[in-house]
Amino acid sequence: MESVGTICKIVGNQALISVGVNPDILKKQCIEKCLVVFNDGRTITADQRRKAYATIRDIADYSGHEPEYLKEWFKYEYMIKTGGEYFSLSDCSVTVAREYINVLVDFCLRYGVPLYEPMTERTDDIGAYLYMCLYYRKCAVCGRNADVHHVTGSKLGMGADREKAHHLGREAIALCRKHHNIAHTNENDFFKENHIYGIKLDETLCERLNLRK
Repeated sequence: MESVGTICKIVGNQALISVGVNPDILKKQCIEKCLVVFNDGRTITADQRRKAYATIRDIADYSGHEPEYLKEWFKYEYMIKTGGEYFSLSDCSVTVAREYINVLVDFCLRYGVPLYEPMTERTDDIGAYLYMCLYYRKCAVCGRNADVHHVTGSKLGMGADREKAHHLGREAIALCRKHHNIAHTNENDFFKENHIYGIKLDETLCERLNLRK
């Protein structure tokens, strides 16, 4: 369920927001929490549009489907995943464009779709991308099958049993064997060069990766 509201008052770091809702639906579905997305009025950027269309073309080359068909198909995938409304890539908001690109990137990682440039150049949300790489065990640098690399400060102690150690809250990143070894040599420079960083392992990732919480 999606509703549009108005910011009525701001006090410190708290905002009072007025939203029209159907109380019967809230009670029936036992809804107690909501997600608030602030629309600052900005529309899709040229760079976001380029990323979206380039990724759609790569998926078309891989799948054999027409780009225009895929563009519309992924719009409905976006609507299903986010609960958002139908939109146009000519004038949608930057937030909608970012979430639409996330849907495209998720598809590429899930099905191993090869891209003509690094996926870090296609994503518009690096944090979401790095999370998806862990979820699908795909290297954040090259897209190959990956291992879980615990970053400095979250590494397991020497001789620690990975199956018995607790991983929840530790920072990690998905890296293939080659890039895993490079990261062990000089992690800080490697991360800066590739514009990547560690993501905190939450319960979903721990379960997905078969890591003890």
